Amino acid sequence: MGGPELDLLPRDSIVTLKNVNLANKLAAELKLEAIWLQASTPQEALEMVRDGRADIAAYSLTDNEERRQLVDFTLPLMQARQRLLTSLNGPDITDPKQLHNVELIAQTGSTYVDTARRLVAQYPQAKLSILQAIVYEDRDALVDLLNEKKNRAVILDDYIAENMLSYRDDVRLGAAVTEPENIAWAVRKDSKKLLTTVNNFLTHNLVEAPEDRIADWNAIKQSGVIRFLTYNRPSVYYLWKGMLMGFDYDLAKAFADKHDLQLQVIVVPYNEKLIDWLKAGRGDFAGALKNITQERINEGITFTTSYRETPEQVVSNRKKPEINSVQDLAGRTLTLRAYSPFITTGRAIKNSGINVRVEIAPPEISIAEIINKIAAGELDATVVDSDDALMASSLQPELLPGTMLSDPRPQGWMLMPQNRELQKKLNRFIADFRKSAQYEEKIAAYFQPNKRFTQQVAARVVPGEDLSPYDNLVKDSSQEYNFDWRLVVAQIWQESNFNPKAVSPVGAQGLMQVMPMTAEDMGFPPPVFEPERNIKAGIKYLNWVRDRFEPTLPAIDKLWFSLASYNAGYGHLLDARHLAQEMGLNPDVWFGNVETAMLKLSEPQYFSNARYGYVRGAEPVLYVRKISQLYKAYAGIVSGAGADEHLLPLK
Repeated sequence: MGGPELDLLPRDSIVTLKNVNLANKLAAELKLEAIWLQASTPQEALEMVRDGRADIAAYSLTDNEERRQLVDFTLPLMQARQRLLTSLNGPDITDPKQLHNVELIAQTGSTYVDTARRLVAQYPQAKLSILQAIVYEDRDALVDLLNEKKNRAVILDDYIAENMLSYRDDVRLGAAVTEPENIAWAVRKDSKKLLTTVNNFLTHNLVEAPEDRIADWNAIKQSGVIRFLTYNRPSVYYLWKGMLMGFDYDLAKAFADKHDLQLQVIVVPYNEKLIDWLKAGRGDFAGALKNITQERINEGITFTTSYRETPEQVVSNRKKPEINSVQDLAGRTLTLRAYSPFITTGRAIKNSGINVRVEIAPPEISIAEIINKIAAGELDATVVDSDDALMASSLQPELLPGTMLSDPRPQGWMLMPQNRELQKKLNRFIADFRKSAQYEEKIAAYFQPNKRFTQQVAARVVPGEDLSPYDNLVKDSSQEYNFDWRLVVAQIWQESNFNPKAVSPVGAQGLMQVMPMTAEDMGFPPPVFEPERNIKAGIKYLNWVRDRFEPTLPAIDKLWFSLASYNAGYGHLLDARHLAQEMGLNPDVWFGNVETAMLKLSEPQYFSNARYGYVRGAEPVLYVRKISQLYKAYAGIVSGAGADEHLLPLK
């Protein structure tokens, strides 16, 4: 299969994700292994299929007569029109006839180039020109191209352009420049059996849920789609290392799979209420670690049985007096998230006679921002769910969890009261799932700190002795890709504490905690627990990430960027660099600049405008910081002999 990039957006309108899910499902139904190959342009993907290097181009390709000379196309997955898009200061693109002296950006090897050439020929007096580029998968780079000159506009399919508008407020959408065109997959010509098989598969899988409905279970089953309303936020639904994940997402996906349904995730804007969208019929059920409260039930919804319980807990700054009891809140200030259930708790404590000051943060201030301000010493204390307190304090050592303020409170999914059969199905699923080992694994993955990640070096490194049992293996692979082997050893300690059998809660394997899909892409089919294969796969991937950055970057910052990308995903690093530039920081420097922006991407006011959405920014920041410190310690006592003799500068 000729496929897309690995980093996928946690937004329901992304067509790429739909292609990946459908293609993987097709392979599973055929009892075949899906092997994804990457093409740099649509034309290259078509040529890979034509030449037999790929069986299916499972991508959003425009079906036209010229391309049909190379390949055959499946039935349409959708229709799209090509439209113009420009920056806020760009040219008038409301009508192609109004274009004048405009440079049209078109992706190399795409039908956009044909459209651009047609516009140049159709309006010779307009003095149009064409700039072909391969930046379409990096949408921020595409906008940077638009902003370089005021006379530029880009040609995009309407669904791509409209998605960009959902998280970029610095672009304008203009006129359509084509009629609706079929978007389909491609297979080799004369592969009639394969084409029929794929068409039959698509016929019974390309079902769309109605936009607005309050459907009973039979209607959901008949459509084949169940819609889940949620937020893009920590522990709920987000992108990490190229994988969609989150507690609510994983459980909702497991429920959909159990009933052979396609899960459609609908991301609700952070400043809008899940209940309002649910009551409007925009989803069938909703959840984002929501407490089961009578106040919410009074708004006209109902809850499933509880899938998790958590108490409320105080969090403060470690430099201030500890809050080990409710009485210790006397004389302190609690800053609480607007509209949160913690407000009731805070006021109850104050009304009990304890002299605590309760302040309600403005609605636009999130829990993440409040916690970041407490870590920075700008606020005194707050109240959060105990799991959030534990995770936050493990990633930000300045934070100190304090006393519990409530009994464990139940959390569940919300749905409309008339959906009784759906409620029964969800309740039965939750009851069974809570008894499974998989449930405990999910709890550990999302709500318990990674002990390997937070612990310090336990064994003292003795000068003249090996840093690890794997020094020679690391030296061999590091030299091949021009990495200092001591840095890689520091990374291995941070990833696995030198445990070759380590498995993370999300499935990363071995010494370098390589994701199975990543290992496959690097040419090492999983499992990859064997140390030599794991180290080779991890270093090759680290090198692959490093090569994605511009060659003009300083070598040391390219290294820190590569480590941050290895930990969180390349897409989040792109978002952090873009945000750093907007904040007046240096997008080419990690420490004190891009790392600062990365921390901000845990706050809704920033991640809601980021292409790759929410990221637990403290984790890659701490990851790079710890590896850089350990690398410096290793370099101070162990020779770099056996690696490239040119050592990278140290932080």
